Formats: sequence, C-alpha cells, structure tokens
Amino acid sequence: MNSKEFSLMIEGIVKEKRVTYMDAVVDYCEKNDIDLTTVNPMINKSLKEKIRNEAVNLKMLKEKKGGVLPV
Repeated sequence: MNSKEFSLMIEGIVKEKRVTYMDAVVDYCEKNDIDLTTVNPMINKSLKEKIRNEAVNLKMLKEKKGGVLPV
C-alpha cells in the first residue's frame, strides 16, 4: 500500500464514521494489526496537515504565531 491509497482509506473512515483523522489512523491500524510507529511513511503531506490542524483546534498543539497582523 502506498501513501495515496492509505490517505484515501483514512479519508473514507473519517467520512463514514465521522471521527477525527487521528482517530481514523488509530482505528485503521488496530483493525489491520499495524504498529502505529510504522505508519509514518504512509502518511502523506496532505494528511499530516489535516492531522496538525485538528491537533491545533483541539489545543493539543500550539499554533505558531508570527507574521500575522491583527485585523
């Protein structure tokens, strides 16, 4: 399985089960007996960005402030 196929599988889980991308990756790995530490190469740039945005929104990561003028 390549990163494109993996990304499409995760997108399908997110839409079907209405869960976060992080939960979808964990769910997929648990159901298919895949170690979470080995899945990193299969996560493409787009999926990483979606996971990062979720983490920022859930206040799991701090958003980098800089270069943004207040409106």
